[in-house]
Amino acid sequence: MQAEKIRDNIYWVGAVDWSMRNFHGYETRRGSTYNAYLILDEKVTLIDTVKHAFTAELIDRIHSVIDPSKIDIIVSNHVEPDHSGALLDLHALAPQAIIYTSDPNGLKGLKGRYGELPYQPVKSGDSISLGKRTLSFIPTPLLHWPDSMVTYCPEEKILFSNDAFGQHYASSKHFDDENDFYIVMEEAKKYYANILMLYGRQAQTALKALASIDIDLIATGHGIIWRSNIKEIFDAYQLWSTNTLEDRAVVVFDSMWHSTEAMAKEIAETFTEAGIPAAFHDLKGDHISDIITEILTSRYIAVGSPTINNQMLPTVAAFLCYLKGLTAKEHKAFAFGSYGWGGQSIAQIEEELKASGCEIILDKQRILNVPSEDNLAALRKAVHEAVKG
Repeated sequence: MQAEKIRDNIYWVGAVDWSMRNFHGYETRRGSTYNAYLILDEKVTLIDTVKHAFTAELIDRIHSVIDPSKIDIIVSNHVEPDHSGALLDLHALAPQAIIYTSDPNGLKGLKGRYGELPYQPVKSGDSISLGKRTLSFIPTPLLHWPDSMVTYCPEEKILFSNDAFGQHYASSKHFDDENDFYIVMEEAKKYYANILMLYGRQAQTALKALASIDIDLIATGHGIIWRSNIKEIFDAYQLWSTNTLEDRAVVVFDSMWHSTEAMAKEIAETFTEAGIPAAFHDLKGDHISDIITEILTSRYIAVGSPTINNQMLPTVAAFLCYLKGLTAKEHKAFAFGSYGWGGQSIAQIEEELKASGCEIILDKQRILNVPSEDNLAALRKAVHEAVKG
Protein backbone atom coordinates (compact mmCIF):
# COMPACT_ATOMS: atom_id res chain seq x y z
CA MET A 1 0.00 0.00 0.00
CA GLN A 2 1.53 3.31 -1.12
CA ALA A 3 0.76 6.84 0.03
CA GLU A 4 -0.31 9.17 -2.80
CA LYS A 5 1.10 12.69 -2.95
CA ILE A 6 -1.48 15.50 -3.16
CA ARG A 7 1.02 18.32 -2.47
CA ASP A 8 4.73 18.43 -1.63
CA ASN A 9 5.05 16.57 1.67
CA ILE A 10 1.27 16.06 1.94
CA TYR A 11 -0.13 12.61 1.21
CA TRP A 12 -3.41 10.75 0.99
CA VAL A 13 -2.98 7.70 3.23
CA GLY A 14 -6.60 6.51 3.52
CA ALA A 15 -8.40 3.42 2.23
CA VAL A 16 -10.79 2.59 -0.61
CA ASP A 17 -13.78 0.44 0.38
CA TRP A 18 -14.77 -0.97 -3.00
CA SER A 19 -17.37 -3.39 -1.63
CA MET A 20 -19.38 -1.24 0.81
CA ARG A 21 -23.02 -1.28 -0.27
CA ASN A 22 -24.87 0.08 2.76
CA PHE A 23 -24.17 2.90 5.20
CA HIS A 24 -26.78 3.24 7.99
CA GLY A 25 -29.58 2.24 5.60
CA TYR A 26 -28.24 4.40 2.75
CA GLU A 27 -27.43 2.29 -0.32
CA THR A 28 -23.87 2.91 -1.54
CA ARG A 29 -23.68 1.18 -4.90
CA ARG A 30 -20.34 2.81 -5.75
CA GLY A 31 -18.57 1.98 -2.49
CA SER A 32 -16.72 4.62 -0.49
CA THR A 33 -13.36 5.81 0.77
CA TYR A 34 -12.07 6.64 4.23
CA ASN A 35 -9.72 9.53 3.64
CA ALA A 36 -6.79 10.33 5.91
CA TYR A 37 -3.98 12.80 5.18
CA LEU A 38 -0.36 12.86 6.29
CA ILE A 39 1.61 16.13 6.50
CA LEU A 40 5.41 15.93 6.75
CA ASP A 41 6.71 18.99 8.58
CA GLU A 42 8.72 19.66 11.72
CA LYS A 43 5.78 18.02 13.44
CA VAL A 44 4.51 15.03 11.49
CA THR A 45 0.72 15.28 11.41
CA LEU A 46 -2.07 12.86 10.51
CA ILE A 47 -5.50 14.32 9.73
CA ASP A 48 -8.22 11.75 10.54
CA THR A 49 -7.88 7.96 10.36
CA VAL A 50 -9.98 5.17 8.79
CA LYS A 51 -12.59 2.57 9.65
CA HIS A 52 -10.98 0.00 11.94
CA ALA A 53 -11.05 -2.83 9.39
CA PHE A 54 -8.76 -0.75 7.15
CA THR A 55 -6.18 0.12 9.82
CA ALA A 56 -3.46 -2.04 8.24
CA GLU A 57 -3.87 -0.18 4.93
CA LEU A 58 -3.55 3.18 6.67
CA ILE A 59 -0.40 2.11 8.52
CA ASP A 60 1.14 0.60 5.37
CA ARG A 61 0.56 3.81 3.46
CA ILE A 62 2.05 5.93 6.23
CA HIS A 63 5.00 3.54 6.39
CA SER A 64 5.66 4.06 2.67
CA VAL A 65 6.77 7.64 3.41
CA ILE A 66 7.70 7.70 7.13
CA ASP A 67 7.86 5.50 10.20
CA PRO A 68 4.41 5.83 11.88
CA SER A 69 6.14 6.07 15.27
CA LYS A 70 7.32 9.56 14.24
CA ILE A 71 3.79 11.00 14.13
CA ASP A 72 3.58 13.96 16.51
CA ILE A 73 0.00 15.12 15.97
CA ILE A 74 -3.27 13.43 15.09
CA VAL A 75 -6.26 15.62 14.23
CA SER A 76 -9.64 13.98 14.78
CA ASN A 77 -12.19 16.09 12.94
CA HIS A 78 -15.02 13.70 13.81
CA VAL A 79 -15.53 10.92 16.37
CA GLU A 80 -17.57 8.56 14.17
CA PRO A 81 -15.71 5.22 13.78
CA ASP A 82 -15.34 5.42 9.99
CA HIS A 83 -12.99 8.37 10.68
CA SER A 84 -11.51 7.52 14.07
CA GLY A 85 -11.43 3.70 13.95
CA ALA A 86 -7.61 3.38 13.82
CA LEU A 87 -6.94 5.75 16.71
CA LEU A 88 -5.99 3.13 19.32
CA ASP A 89 -3.63 1.34 16.92
CA LEU A 90 -1.92 4.61 16.02
CA HIS A 91 -1.62 5.54 19.67
CA ALA A 92 0.12 2.20 20.28
CA LEU A 93 2.59 3.01 17.46
CA ALA A 94 3.07 6.68 18.38
CA PRO A 95 2.17 7.10 22.06
CA GLN A 96 3.65 10.60 22.11
CA ALA A 97 1.22 11.91 19.46
CA ILE A 98 -1.20 14.57 20.72
CA ILE A 99 -4.77 14.03 19.52
CA TYR A 100 -6.54 17.30 18.67
CA THR A 101 -10.33 17.20 18.83
CA SER A 102 -13.23 19.62 19.29
CA ASP A 103 -14.07 20.96 22.74
CA PRO A 104 -16.24 19.71 24.39
CA ASN A 105 -18.01 17.19 22.16
CA GLY A 106 -15.04 15.65 20.37
CA LEU A 107 -13.24 15.18 23.66
CA LYS A 108 -16.33 13.62 25.24
CA GLY A 109 -16.94 11.33 22.27
CA LEU A 110 -13.36 10.08 21.91
CA LYS A 111 -13.04 9.43 25.64
CA GLY A 112 -16.32 7.54 25.60
CA ARG A 113 -15.19 5.38 22.68
CA TYR A 114 -11.44 4.96 23.23
CA GLY A 115 -10.77 5.88 26.86
CA GLU A 116 -8.05 8.18 28.15
CA LEU A 117 -5.49 9.17 25.50
CA PRO A 118 -3.31 12.30 25.10
CA TYR A 119 -6.12 14.58 23.93
CA GLN A 120 -5.93 18.30 23.31
CA PRO A 121 -9.37 19.92 22.92
CA VAL A 122 -9.61 22.93 20.59
CA LYS A 123 -12.16 25.68 20.03
CA SER A 124 -13.02 28.00 17.15
CA GLY A 125 -10.02 30.07 16.09
CA ASP A 126 -7.42 27.89 17.80
CA SER A 127 -4.39 27.09 15.68
CA ILE A 128 -1.17 25.11 15.97
CA SER A 129 2.18 25.38 14.22
CA LEU A 130 3.60 22.34 12.45
CA GLY A 131 6.78 24.17 11.42
CA LYS A 132 6.41 25.64 7.94
CA ARG A 133 2.66 25.18 8.11
CA THR A 134 -0.11 25.95 10.56
CA LEU A 135 -3.49 24.37 11.13
CA SER A 136 -6.56 26.24 12.34
CA PHE A 137 -9.76 24.67 13.59
CA ILE A 138 -13.32 25.62 12.67
CA PRO A 139 -16.20 23.91 14.50
CA THR A 140 -19.06 22.72 12.28
CA PRO A 141 -21.39 21.28 14.96
CA LEU A 142 -24.16 19.00 13.70
CA LEU A 143 -22.63 18.73 10.27
CA HIS A 144 -23.46 16.00 11.01
CA TRP A 145 -22.54 15.17 14.66
CA PRO A 146 -22.16 17.64 17.56
CA ASP A 147 -18.36 17.11 17.57
CA SER A 148 -17.77 17.80 13.87
CA MET A 149 -15.09 20.32 12.86
CA VAL A 150 -12.96 21.13 9.83
CA THR A 151 -9.25 21.92 9.73
CA TYR A 152 -7.65 24.55 7.49
CA CYS A 153 -4.01 24.91 6.41
CA PRO A 154 -3.58 28.52 5.18
CA GLU A 155 -0.10 28.00 3.71
CA GLU A 156 -1.42 25.24 1.41
CA LYS A 157 -4.97 26.63 1.14
CA ILE A 158 -6.29 23.16 1.96
CA LEU A 159 -9.55 22.60 3.82
CA PHE A 160 -9.66 19.18 5.49
CA SER A 161 -13.44 19.00 5.54
CA ASN A 162 -14.22 15.52 6.91
CA ASP A 163 -17.90 14.73 6.12
CA ALA A 164 -18.71 18.11 4.55
CA PHE A 165 -18.62 18.08 0.71
CA GLY A 166 -18.03 14.31 0.69
CA GLN A 167 -19.49 11.44 -1.28
CA HIS A 168 -19.71 7.70 -0.83
CA TYR A 169 -17.72 6.95 -3.96
CA ALA A 170 -14.84 4.52 -4.43
CA SER A 171 -12.21 5.45 -7.00
CA SER A 172 -8.51 4.83 -7.59
CA LYS A 173 -8.29 8.46 -8.77
CA HIS A 174 -8.42 10.92 -5.91
CA PHE A 175 -9.33 14.26 -7.54
CA ASP A 176 -12.62 15.56 -8.91
CA ASP A 177 -11.17 16.36 -12.34
CA GLU A 178 -9.89 12.78 -12.69
CA ASN A 179 -13.41 11.33 -12.31
CA ASP A 180 -16.73 11.72 -14.12
CA PHE A 181 -18.05 15.05 -12.84
CA TYR A 182 -21.70 14.03 -13.30
CA ILE A 183 -21.22 10.89 -11.17
CA VAL A 184 -19.28 12.75 -8.48
CA MET A 185 -22.01 15.42 -8.19
CA GLU A 186 -24.73 12.77 -8.21
CA GLU A 187 -23.03 11.04 -5.28
CA ALA A 188 -22.42 14.37 -3.49
CA LYS A 189 -26.14 15.15 -3.77
CA LYS A 190 -27.08 11.71 -2.52
CA TYR A 191 -24.66 12.10 0.41
CA TYR A 192 -26.11 15.49 1.35
CA ALA A 193 -29.72 14.29 0.97
CA ASN A 194 -29.30 11.18 3.11
CA ILE A 195 -26.87 12.44 5.76
CA LEU A 196 -27.04 16.24 5.93
CA MET A 197 -30.54 17.28 4.76
CA LEU A 198 -31.68 17.52 8.37
CA TYR A 199 -28.89 19.99 9.11
CA GLY A 200 -29.48 22.71 6.51
CA ARG A 201 -29.24 25.51 9.06
CA GLN A 202 -25.92 24.16 10.34
CA ALA A 203 -24.67 23.79 6.75
CA GLN A 204 -25.52 27.45 6.15
CA THR A 205 -23.56 28.45 9.25
CA ALA A 206 -20.57 26.42 8.05
CA LEU A 207 -20.71 27.92 4.55
CA LYS A 208 -20.69 31.43 6.02
CA ALA A 209 -17.71 30.55 8.23
CA LEU A 210 -15.80 29.24 5.21
CA ALA A 211 -16.75 32.06 2.82
CA SER A 212 -13.74 34.24 3.69
CA ILE A 213 -11.19 31.42 3.46
CA ASP A 214 -9.04 30.99 0.35
CA ILE A 215 -9.39 27.34 -0.66
CA ASP A 216 -7.43 25.54 -3.39
CA LEU A 217 -8.26 21.99 -2.24
CA ILE A 218 -11.11 20.48 -0.26
CA ALA A 219 -9.71 17.25 1.18
CA THR A 220 -12.88 15.39 2.15
CA GLY A 221 -13.37 12.50 4.56
CA HIS A 222 -15.16 10.39 1.93
CA GLY A 223 -14.86 10.26 -1.84
CA ILE A 224 -12.79 12.54 -4.04
CA ILE A 225 -10.73 15.66 -3.27
CA TRP A 226 -12.10 18.86 -4.83
CA ARG A 227 -9.63 21.04 -6.74
CA SER A 228 -11.21 22.05 -10.08
CA ASN A 229 -14.88 22.31 -9.08
CA ILE A 230 -14.77 23.99 -5.67
CA LYS A 231 -17.20 26.73 -6.72
CA GLU A 232 -19.60 24.10 -8.08
CA ILE A 233 -19.74 22.09 -4.84
CA PHE A 234 -20.07 25.26 -2.73
CA ASP A 235 -22.91 26.46 -4.98
CA ALA A 236 -24.61 23.07 -4.70
CA TYR A 237 -24.38 23.13 -0.89
CA GLN A 238 -25.83 26.64 -0.91
CA LEU A 239 -28.76 25.39 -3.01
CA TRP A 240 -29.35 22.24 -0.97
CA SER A 241 -28.95 23.84 2.47
CA THR A 242 -31.42 26.64 1.69
CA ASN A 243 -34.04 24.07 0.62
CA THR A 244 -34.30 25.56 -2.87
CA LEU A 245 -36.95 23.44 -4.61
CA GLU A 246 -37.67 22.89 -8.30
CA ASP A 247 -41.06 22.30 -9.91
CA ARG A 248 -40.61 18.53 -9.94
CA ALA A 249 -42.65 15.73 -8.36
CA VAL A 250 -41.76 12.42 -6.74
CA VAL A 251 -44.48 9.72 -6.67
CA VAL A 252 -43.69 6.96 -4.14
CA PHE A 253 -45.84 3.88 -3.51
CA ASP A 254 -46.18 0.19 -2.89
CA SER A 255 -49.13 -1.86 -4.12
CA MET A 256 -50.66 -5.28 -3.43
CA TRP A 257 -52.87 -5.94 -6.46
CA HIS A 258 -51.86 -3.02 -8.72
CA SER A 259 -54.76 -0.73 -7.74
CA THR A 260 -52.59 1.74 -5.81
CA GLU A 261 -50.04 1.35 -8.61
CA ALA A 262 -52.71 2.43 -11.14
CA MET A 263 -53.38 5.51 -9.02
CA ALA A 264 -49.63 6.25 -8.84
CA LYS A 265 -49.34 6.09 -12.63
CA GLU A 266 -52.29 8.42 -13.03
CA ILE A 267 -50.80 10.89 -10.56
CA ALA A 268 -47.40 10.85 -12.29
CA GLU A 269 -49.06 11.42 -15.69
CA THR A 270 -51.11 14.30 -14.29
CA PHE A 271 -48.00 16.02 -12.91
CA THR A 272 -46.30 15.62 -16.29
CA GLU A 273 -49.29 16.98 -18.19
CA ALA A 274 -49.26 19.99 -15.83
CA GLY A 275 -45.65 20.71 -16.87
CA ILE A 276 -44.12 19.23 -13.72
CA PRO A 277 -41.65 16.38 -14.44
CA ALA A 278 -42.43 13.39 -12.23
CA ALA A 279 -40.25 10.59 -10.90
CA PHE A 280 -42.05 7.27 -10.31
CA HIS A 281 -40.83 5.00 -7.50
CA ASP A 282 -42.19 1.57 -6.60
CA LEU A 283 -40.83 0.73 -3.15
CA LYS A 284 -40.70 -2.97 -4.03
CA GLY A 285 -37.64 -2.23 -6.16
CA ASP A 286 -36.40 1.32 -5.60
CA HIS A 287 -34.20 2.13 -2.63
CA ILE A 288 -35.30 4.81 -0.19
CA SER A 289 -31.91 6.56 -0.31
CA ASP A 290 -32.26 7.12 -4.07
CA ILE A 291 -35.81 8.42 -3.61
CA ILE A 292 -34.66 10.86 -0.90
CA THR A 293 -32.00 12.18 -3.28
CA GLU A 294 -34.73 13.19 -5.74
CA ILE A 295 -36.94 14.59 -3.00
CA LEU A 296 -34.12 16.92 -1.84
CA THR A 297 -34.81 19.37 -4.68
CA SER A 298 -38.38 18.41 -5.72
CA ARG A 299 -41.33 20.57 -4.65
CA TYR A 300 -44.04 17.84 -4.73
CA ILE A 301 -44.30 14.46 -3.01
CA ALA A 302 -47.16 11.97 -3.41
CA VAL A 303 -47.08 8.82 -1.28
CA GLY A 304 -49.45 5.87 -1.66
CA SER A 305 -50.26 2.54 -0.05
CA PRO A 306 -53.13 0.09 0.23
CA THR A 307 -54.22 -0.99 3.72
CA ILE A 308 -53.05 -4.22 5.31
CA ASN A 309 -53.87 -5.20 8.91
CA ASN A 310 -55.24 -1.68 9.50
CA GLN A 311 -51.86 -0.20 8.53
CA MET A 312 -49.91 0.97 5.50
CA LEU A 313 -47.53 -1.51 3.86
CA PRO A 314 -44.25 -1.92 5.80
CA THR A 315 -42.19 -0.61 2.87
CA VAL A 316 -44.15 2.65 2.88
CA ALA A 317 -43.91 2.94 6.67
CA ALA A 318 -40.13 2.49 6.47
CA PHE A 319 -39.84 5.14 3.77
CA LEU A 320 -41.91 7.65 5.77
CA CYS A 321 -39.90 6.95 8.93
CA TYR A 322 -36.70 7.67 6.97
CA LEU A 323 -38.20 10.82 5.43
CA LYS A 324 -39.39 12.11 8.81
CA GLY A 325 -35.93 11.69 10.27
CA LEU A 326 -34.49 13.94 7.55
CA THR A 327 -37.20 16.62 8.05
CA ALA A 328 -38.15 17.32 4.44
CA LYS A 329 -39.54 20.80 5.07
CA GLU A 330 -41.64 22.97 2.73
CA HIS A 331 -42.47 20.24 0.24
CA LYS A 332 -46.07 20.09 -0.98
CA ALA A 333 -47.51 16.63 -0.48
CA PHE A 334 -50.53 14.36 -0.39
CA ALA A 335 -51.45 10.76 0.37
CA PHE A 336 -53.29 8.27 -1.81
CA GLY A 337 -54.24 4.59 -1.98
CA SER A 338 -56.82 1.98 -2.76
CA TYR A 339 -58.47 -0.10 -0.05
CA GLY A 340 -60.84 -3.01 0.46
CA TRP A 341 -62.80 -2.02 3.57
CA GLY A 342 -60.94 0.00 6.24
CA GLY A 343 -58.60 2.26 4.29
CA GLN A 344 -56.74 3.51 7.38
CA SER A 345 -53.38 3.64 5.58
CA ILE A 346 -54.09 6.84 3.61
CA ALA A 347 -54.81 8.92 6.72
CA GLN A 348 -51.74 7.44 8.38
CA ILE A 349 -49.57 8.47 5.44
CA GLU A 350 -50.96 12.00 5.54
CA GLU A 351 -50.13 12.31 9.24
CA GLU A 352 -46.58 11.11 8.63
CA LEU A 353 -46.14 13.60 5.79
CA LYS A 354 -47.29 16.39 8.11
CA ALA A 355 -44.88 15.17 10.79
CA SER A 356 -42.07 15.31 8.24
CA GLY A 357 -42.69 19.02 7.70
CA CYS A 358 -44.64 18.77 4.44
CA GLU A 359 -47.57 21.02 3.51
CA ILE A 360 -50.64 18.95 2.59
CA ILE A 361 -52.08 20.41 -0.62
CA LEU A 362 -54.71 17.77 -1.37
CA ASP A 363 -56.94 15.80 0.94
CA LYS A 364 -56.49 12.02 1.13
CA GLN A 365 -57.16 10.39 -2.23
CA ARG A 366 -58.92 7.09 -1.48
CA ILE A 367 -60.39 4.66 -4.02
CA LEU A 368 -62.39 1.60 -3.00
CA ASN A 369 -61.19 -1.65 -4.61
CA VAL A 370 -60.14 -1.44 -8.29
CA PRO A 371 -60.08 2.11 -9.70
CA SER A 372 -62.67 2.72 -12.43
CA GLU A 373 -62.16 5.17 -15.30
CA ASP A 374 -64.41 7.60 -13.43
CA ASN A 375 -62.32 7.20 -10.28
CA LEU A 376 -59.11 7.90 -12.19
CA ALA A 377 -60.63 10.88 -13.99
CA ALA A 378 -61.66 12.36 -10.61
CA LEU A 379 -58.13 11.71 -9.29
CA ARG A 380 -56.59 13.46 -12.31
CA LYS A 381 -58.85 16.47 -11.80
CA ALA A 382 -58.08 16.71 -8.07
CA VAL A 383 -54.31 16.50 -8.59
CA HIS A 384 -54.36 19.01 -11.44
CA GLU A 385 -56.35 21.52 -9.37
CA ALA A 386 -54.02 21.04 -6.38
CA VAL A 387 -50.84 21.77 -8.33
CA LYS A 388 -52.24 24.51 -10.54
CA GLY A 389 -54.36 26.20 -7.86
